[in-house]
Amino acid sequence: MSTAVVSGTRVTARRPSRALADAATMTRRSLRHIVRYPSLTVLLVAMPVVFLLLFVFVFGGTLGAGLPGGAGGRDAYLAYLTPGILLVAVTSAAQGTAITVATDMTEGIVARFRTMSISRASVLTGHVVGSVAQALLCVLVPLGVALAIGYRPSAGPLGWLGVLGVVTLLALALTWLSVALGMVSKSVETASNLPMFLTLLPFLSSAFVPAASMPAGLRVVAEYQPLTPVIETLRALLDGTPVDGSAGLAVAWCAVIGIGSYAWSLRLYNRDRAS
Repeated sequence: MSTAVVSGTRVTARRPSRALADAATMTRRSLRHIVRYPSLTVLLVAMPVVFLLLFVFVFGGTLGAGLPGGAGGRDAYLAYLTPGILLVAVTSAAQGTAITVATDMTEGIVARFRTMSISRASVLTGHVVGSVAQALLCVLVPLGVALAIGYRPSAGPLGWLGVLGVVTLLALALTWLSVALGMVSKSVETASNLPMFLTLLPFLSSAFVPAASMPAGLRVVAEYQPLTPVIETLRALLDGTPVDGSAGLAVAWCAVIGIGSYAWSLRLYNRDRAS
């Protein structure tokens, strides 16, 4: 193990195997926190389920009649809406991540970790891995509800693998963004409000109604914002139809958000460490 002294502080460079072990320990801590604080997970799961039931059973008949191709009906709208609801579940879970990170920062737990002989990166990595697992759980529940009320996707095994890959990639990108938002927040209350725009973005996309049906200004926002290609890719994979250029755009947006947020998070973590 190599060591160095920086500004009077003893910094220890961890072996890769020890860094992985530290990350695994922090991930277990994050998962145990999720299990012992189930009310947050229940809240995160409830919102997309409520949106699913509300839009299908209250507005589904009318909105389904306006879908392209004249398919119409509540069942057609359920098939159209479900991919967008999966994305709402991911954005909701990201909001919970910002809250847990801000809680750790304000309660001094992260400061305590910095005095211990553990990998610095493991603290953030544990949060991210645990939060991505929570996001996948938040996706499974509304998907199960959609199947229970009549949703019948046409995806094959490769299509489902593609759905899992896209959802995981988006969850990873938004989780890193939420980690950064949680770290930049001065309080838990601020952290709970900063990611609110993630919850609103699906309403300005093709998640609930086709972008072509929106007024000109909103249509431009809906067509070019990052979540729309993700939703269109999920919709094509679940419907078993060919995936066009939206898949490349979806991956590119997730990569930009994820890498940019990762760099921002590390900068905030190192800045706070130096202060």
